[in-house]
Amino acid sequence: MANDILLKIEGLHASVEDKEILKGVDLTIRKGEIHAVMGPNGAGKSTLSAVLAGKPQFTVTAGSIELLGQDLLAMSPEERAWAGIFLSFQYPVEIPGVTITNFMKTAVNAHRAGKGLEPLKAGDFLKLMREKMAFVQMKPEFAKREVNVGFSGGEKKRNEIFQMAMLDPTLAILDETDSGLDVDALRIVANGVNALHTPEKAAIVITHYQRLLDYIVPDVVHVLKDGKIVKTAGRELVAEIEEKGYDNL
Repeated sequence: MANDILLKIEGLHASVEDKEILKGVDLTIRKGEIHAVMGPNGAGKSTLSAVLAGKPQFTVTAGSIELLGQDLLAMSPEERAWAGIFLSFQYPVEIPGVTITNFMKTAVNAHRAGKGLEPLKAGDFLKLMREKMAFVQMKPEFAKREVNVGFSGGEKKRNEIFQMAMLDPTLAILDETDSGLDVDALRIVANGVNALHTPEKAAIVITHYQRLLDYIVPDVVHVLKDGKIVKTAGRELVAEIEEKGYDNL
């Protein structure tokens, strides 16, 4: 049914510094679905996530993207976030001098303002923050730390999922969230993603490896190669990639 389509991408071409990276991507994601996007290095996976989030260094030269029937390309990055887009970075940045508490308070209230809602009261915000930190097994003392400063790789990724829990997005995009994670951290991150998923939401999981998809089980798997989706199938495609590699698909 058309009304269950959350994201629709048609004929998407995108470039960075006049180099074309995406060369005609078509992708439809329905509510409740988890899509995995796999492919070799340089295929355009991270470019796709950046274009969806609205990173300004990427230029869309052709095609369209609709989020719940709205023209995503007409929105600023902030408007896309308010509309429900969340991007978990492969390499989360450090923000010296800004505590996690202040960062999240600003982000949450900006989201609320974008939706015409009043800012959360201090007590309500702190209660929400404590709940979500416990949800991703994050120690309470992290609230006072500067964003990602001195964090291990696993702590940075856990902080990303905590931010996702706080912002409650409609479409979560996980760009190689499994990069650099040990098994325990991977399980915590994956459990958080699974617990946040609902029939009204969707997720795009970008990864090189099968192991993340053992924990976050996709409904649909795509292979992105040389800027195009060259194969789409169910979760069985993951095993085929492991066995044959990308060149033999």
